[in-house]
Amino acid sequence: MAEKTAKKTGGTKKKLVIVESPTKVDSVKKYLGSGYTIEATMGHVQDLPKSQLGVDLEHDFEPRYITIRGKGDLIAKLKKKAKAADKVLLATDPDREGEAISWHLANVLDIDPSSACRITFNEVTKDVVKEAVKEARPIDMNLVDAQQTRRVLDRIVGYQISPLLWKKVKKGLSAGRVQSVVVRMIVDREREIEAFNPEEYWTIDLKLTNDKGKLPFMAKFYGTANGKKMPLSNEEKTMQVVEALKNADYTVASVVKKETKRRSAPPFTTSTLQQEASRKLNFTARRTMMAAQQLYEMGYITYMRTDSLRISPVAQSEARAFIGNQYGDAFIPKTPKVYRAKKSAQDAHEAIRPTACSNTPEQVKEKLKPDLYKLYRLIWLRFMASQMSDAVLDSVSVDITAGDHLVRAMGSEIKFAGFMTLYVEGKDEEEEKSKKIPTLTEGQKLLLKEIEPEQHFTQPPARYTEAALVKAMEEEGIGRPSTYAPTLATITSARGYVAREGKSLYPTELGCIVTDLMKENFQDIVDVEFTANMEDKIETVADGTTGWKEIIRDFYGPFAKTLKEAEEKIGHIEIQDEVSDVVCEKCGRMMVYKQGRFGKFLACPGFPECRNTKAISQELDVPCPKCGGKVQVRKSKKGATFYTCENSPACDFISWDEPTKEQCPECGGTLMKVRAFKRRGPVSYKCFNEACKYVRKPETKKK
Repeated sequence: MAEKTAKKTGGTKKKLVIVESPTKVDSVKKYLGSGYTIEATMGHVQDLPKSQLGVDLEHDFEPRYITIRGKGDLIAKLKKKAKAADKVLLATDPDREGEAISWHLANVLDIDPSSACRITFNEVTKDVVKEAVKEARPIDMNLVDAQQTRRVLDRIVGYQISPLLWKKVKKGLSAGRVQSVVVRMIVDREREIEAFNPEEYWTIDLKLTNDKGKLPFMAKFYGTANGKKMPLSNEEKTMQVVEALKNADYTVASVVKKETKRRSAPPFTTSTLQQEASRKLNFTARRTMMAAQQLYEMGYITYMRTDSLRISPVAQSEARAFIGNQYGDAFIPKTPKVYRAKKSAQDAHEAIRPTACSNTPEQVKEKLKPDLYKLYRLIWLRFMASQMSDAVLDSVSVDITAGDHLVRAMGSEIKFAGFMTLYVEGKDEEEEKSKKIPTLTEGQKLLLKEIEPEQHFTQPPARYTEAALVKAMEEEGIGRPSTYAPTLATITSARGYVAREGKSLYPTELGCIVTDLMKENFQDIVDVEFTANMEDKIETVADGTTGWKEIIRDFYGPFAKTLKEAEEKIGHIEIQDEVSDVVCEKCGRMMVYKQGRFGKFLACPGFPECRNTKAISQELDVPCPKCGGKVQVRKSKKGATFYTCENSPACDFISWDEPTKEQCPECGGTLMKVRAFKRRGPVSYKCFNEACKYVRKPETKKK
């Protein structure tokens, strides 16, 4: 009877596995076989409404989730497939947000959250995916509630303070539980820099040789001959010391040699990956996470949102075997290296690592886009180095008497490279490189060859770079690994509170005004310690010791009182727009600079009577290919660069390709610069004249 039923229905029912990203679908389907149907949610299916608070403040902060616009057809499809399936397994990402998405799916598809419906895999590889299916578990409501706590807190803060900023300052502003603190950190740093008073100091560098005038090396003035450090605070004092040093006899007082070990950096967490990609690849946090997400979904790396430094024993054994085969037994530590994360780390996942050591960067290069390859190479090198032997250095410190004064020379040499064969961690500030010092003995006489006094001034603290800011956020306990990149994107791009100068971040006038207003009226919201303590409280929800609504209740009482007081206290703050030298061609007013989603643009101050706007254009020093006018550089609504003529619309020249001064060798027309791969690839040139087919392809590098 069962066989007849099976034939009628077309065979046994399949299990339905629902993942987040479409990129995972083919891989998971290949690993699980024909008995499974794989579908993707493409992110969240439900969320709080965008147009409303979405949290019922009168009924114990109950959130109101709605289907995200555009997901109706997808949900209908998933319901149909779930109904036809023998079992539904929810395989959204292995973090709290993924847990919440699975919970929403369970509600939408009428699945009991307490049933064995949830599976997670830290890497998209065959063994891990197949093992995950065997270990299905209930949805972890503690993790869901922790995510709900953060979501509801963020919504209450953002949706109740932002309208106040709109009303009192200007439209388009926003406040956020995390973003406002981060902006404050940048504002405070800028003011610290502005208030800094530099102090003068001097150094004296000396070039010394042995008594035969050979084997030169560098030393620095230290202090008095009895070993007491002598600061040099002005030119007069420095020159007195210089004169004494010029006439002094130099004798080696002591030589201290010791062997030191340098330990490798641990494998990446989300924070350290973003920091190192910023230093070494010049990637923004957002760009790093986009590339890492793709590498994870393609099965090349483990899950990339993590604060754990743990490594699985299997991965560790594989790495040790690979290192032994490639570099020799000396490069394998006697015992596997273990790294400890800070106490606040969730430790839910492993550190970020390649899923297979055998997938070397060289082997996968042809399969990956440039950004993915660069980031994968960084991850692979860092992980492999983290499992290699310590580097061994011979360091030497030499004290040299010079009359009543002491100079000191320090240096080091690599005795055994160890992990440094592969990888050395980058630093935000360059360290002084050690130099080799010749063999010296106590009592040996030396000769002075050169002496160079130099004036310096103490420097203010540096502006934050993205790398330094992510590091500070992690150290202060602000946000979570998943929030670093979107927070930075919000404050720099979407709101105009922070601007860039090279890699450095600095606050705009708007950022300073909003921060001052927040500090005066919402002190807790922009307090680093308060925000960090709130993260600790959310952790108590995740471990099941505190109910999530209890935290919201404790927060909302004082917050509502502060909000009411601020509404009454804050007067209207007028921010004057910066006036440009561009005349509005429609009404004659001088246009002003405005901040939009894709940066600054020009707008007529006569709004709403005059609604004229225009992009801020740069000019190229090349003539228009059609009329000879000036070529202007513009931005599209999506931020892409294109080129037009200053005489537009009379001249209809417009192009995505950049015109050059170079003429076509065949027809004399303008050569256009063409870039592949979203303007980051190799450059080729083609003639602007459509009738001329001349193209000059990019030169290929010889191997």
